[in-house]
Amino acid sequence: MKKERRTRVADEDCCALCRLSEDDPAVLGEKITLKEHKLSVHYFCLLTSCGVYQRGEEDEGVFGFLVEDIKQEIRRTARLACGICKKKGACVGCNVQSCRRKVHFPCGRRRGFLSQFEGRFPSYCPEHSPTQSVGGLDLSLPQSCSVCLDAIDPVLSFSVLKCPSCHNSWFHRDCVQRQAHSSGLFFFRCTLCSNKQSFQQEMLRMGIFIPERDASWELEANAYSELLEVYERCDALVCLSSDGRSHSAKTGWFEVIRCRLCGSRGTHRKCSALKLDSRVWACSDCTTATDGRASLIVSPQGGQRRSLLSKRNTYTIHSSISYKRPYLPIGPGSPEGVLQALGPQQCPLSVQVEVAGDQALSAGVELVRRHDFDPSLTLSVCFTDDQLTTLPSSLRDGDAARQYFLKLLVQQIQDCVVFEGPDGSKNLALDSQALREDLYFDVGCLLALSLAHGGPPIRFFSGALYQCLFNHPANRPLALSHMTPDTAATLRVTRIAEAESTDELVSVVAASREFLEVAGCNRPISSLEEREALVEDLVGFTLITRMQLPLQRLREGLQTLGVFEQVQLLPSAFLGVFCDSLLSARLLSQVFRVLFSQQEVRLSRETTVSSFWRRLLLDCGVGRSSISLQDLLRFVTGAEELPAAGLLPHPSISFLHPMERGGGGGGGERGRVKRRRDEGLFPQSEPGTNLLLLPVSSSYQAFKSSMEQAVSHHVHLLPPAS
Repeated sequence: MKKERRTRVADEDCCALCRLSEDDPAVLGEKITLKEHKLSVHYFCLLTSCGVYQRGEEDEGVFGFLVEDIKQEIRRTARLACGICKKKGACVGCNVQSCRRKVHFPCGRRRGFLSQFEGRFPSYCPEHSPTQSVGGLDLSLPQSCSVCLDAIDPVLSFSVLKCPSCHNSWFHRDCVQRQAHSSGLFFFRCTLCSNKQSFQQEMLRMGIFIPERDASWELEANAYSELLEVYERCDALVCLSSDGRSHSAKTGWFEVIRCRLCGSRGTHRKCSALKLDSRVWACSDCTTATDGRASLIVSPQGGQRRSLLSKRNTYTIHSSISYKRPYLPIGPGSPEGVLQALGPQQCPLSVQVEVAGDQALSAGVELVRRHDFDPSLTLSVCFTDDQLTTLPSSLRDGDAARQYFLKLLVQQIQDCVVFEGPDGSKNLALDSQALREDLYFDVGCLLALSLAHGGPPIRFFSGALYQCLFNHPANRPLALSHMTPDTAATLRVTRIAEAESTDELVSVVAASREFLEVAGCNRPISSLEEREALVEDLVGFTLITRMQLPLQRLREGLQTLGVFEQVQLLPSAFLGVFCDSLLSARLLSQVFRVLFSQQEVRLSRETTVSSFWRRLLLDCGVGRSSISLQDLLRFVTGAEELPAAGLLPHPSISFLHPMERGGGGGGGERGRVKRRRDEGLFPQSEPGTNLLLLPVSSSYQAFKSSMEQAVSHHVHLLPPAS
C-alpha cells in the first residue's frame, strides 16, 4: 500500500506532457503544480505544444492555459511517440508541414530542436532550424563564452550562438538562456557591446526565451535600499539644534545641507551661518583640497595651480619638470621615436631612487617631490630591502633594476586611489585626500617619466579618460557606457536611462533628488523625450564637471618632459600606449627587422623561413603553440613586454644555416650531414643586441619544434616574473 502511494506521488510530480520531474526554470520554464487537479506541467512544454492554446485569462488555469485544454492535449499526445526517446507523449512537432518529426520538449532541446518563444511559438527540427551567419569574425584572439568565460569553439551551431552586433561575443546556448532568465526583458543585452534591441531580436529568433519581467536582482526586497539613504547629520563644530545633530527639518534654519562635493558631511544652516535660502555648502576637507573654492565647475586658474604647488614647497610654476624640453617638430613620427627623443640623451648625471621592498609608487612620489629633482637625468634605481627574497640579484641595480622599477610603478599607479574601474579600463576617481596631497599631479608626472625613460606602456586608461585628457576622438559626447561600472552614480543614471514609461521615470527621478541637486539637474520631468538630455547632463557632470580639478592636475603632471604636448600632436598614434592594447602577432612581426643574405641560394631558403616565422607568430597568438608571444619576446630581448619608447637596439632577425656549424663533407655524405644538421638546429638569441638567429629548416614542423624546444627551455631557466 505504501509503495503504491509513493509511485502515485512521484507521477504527480512529473510533467504531464514530457513525463520528467526536473525543475529548471531557466531551461524548461517554471513547473506549475495544480494539486486540486493532481497535475504538474512545465511552462515551456505548454508554450511549444502543437495542440493547446491560451484561451483563458492570465490568472486562469496555468497562465491562461485552461485545465481541460491541457488534459485534452495529454490525451492527444498519448498515442504519439517521441522520435528521440521513443516514449509516448510527444507534443512538439516541426513547424514545416512536410516534416513529421515529433519530440518531447526536453528531448528535442538536447538534440537540436529549436523553439521560438514569440508569435505562435513554432518549433523546428535540426534540418529546418534557422541559422546564424558568420560574417565579420575576428579569430585572431582566443575565443571564450562571454557569459561563463569558459573556452568555446567559435563555430556556429545549435549550442553556440553569436551576437549580431559585435564580432567577438560568443555564447553557449545554456549560458545565454540562463542570462536571459536572470536579466529579464529590461536588462537582457550583449555582455560585450551592450546592444539590446538587435541582440534580443536575434536571440528570440534563435530560440531564447526572454521573460517579460524585471531582472531577478531588482525583484529582491530592499535590494538597493542603501542607495536611497542620504547623509543627514550636522558636523559643525558647535551644533545649535536643540533636537540634536541628527535632526533635519524639511526647510528652514535646521535643514541639513550636505557638502556639494563629497556628500558625506553635513551642517544645519544655522550652525554654519548660512543664509536661509542657501543650498550650496562645502565641508572643510573639500574646501582645503580645492584651495578654498567650493565649486569645481570653473577650470582651475594659474593662481590656484601655484597655490597647490606651493603648499608642497617643491617647485614653482616654471619648474623644469613641466618645461624642461621644447616642443618637437610635427612630423610622421611614431610614439616610440617621439618618446626616445624626450628621454635622457646619454646624460652622464643620474638621480638615485631608493626603493624599500617593492614600494615603487611611494619611492616615485618621494622622488618627484624633491626640490632639486630633474626629470631629464638618468634614473639609478636601488632596492634597499635585503629581506626581499623574491627579487633576483640581477635586479638589484643597473638597467634591469630601472626597468623592473618602472614596471612596478605603472602597476601600482593603476591600483592607487587616483583611479577606479575595471582593470585595463580605468577612469579618474575623486578622492579628497589625493587632492589635498596633490597626488593627481604626482601620478601624471610619474607616468610621463616612465614613458620617456623606457618604461612599459600605460594601457589602463579607459577611452573616456583618454578623451577627457587629449580630446580624442574630438568633440564626441560621452555616454552612459563610459561611466565606471557598479558605482552608486552609475546605478542611478542607469535606472533613469532605462525607465520605460513616464510614471517610472518620474518615480526614479524623485528617488534620486539629492543626486540631481548636486549635479544641477533637479528639473521637472514630464515626458520620456526629456530623458536623453537628462542622462547626457548627468554623464557630463560625473565624468567632466566634478572631475575638473583632478583632470587639470593630471594634465599638468603629464607635461613633464613635454609628454602631454607630444600626445596632443599625435593622439591617435598614442592611443595604444595609454589604452588597452594586447601584444599581437602583427605587432611583434612589425617590431623585428629581417636581415636577408646577399647570396641568391641562401636568400630563397631564408625567405621560406621568414614565412615560417610569421606563421609561428600566428600560432602563438591563437594558442596553437606551447609557447606564447610573451615567451618569444622574452627569449630574444629579456623584456616581459614592449616598452612604450621601443626596444634599443632595434630587434632584428638573422638566419642560422646548417652548413655554418662546422665542417662540411662531400658527395652523398654532404646531403646526409645537411639533413642531420637541419634536424638538430635550434634558434639562438643575443639579448644584449636584440638579435634572433632563426634555424633554416626544411619544413614548418621542424622549424616550429626547434623553436618551441629552445624557447621553452630558455624561459623555464629564467626567474619568474614578479
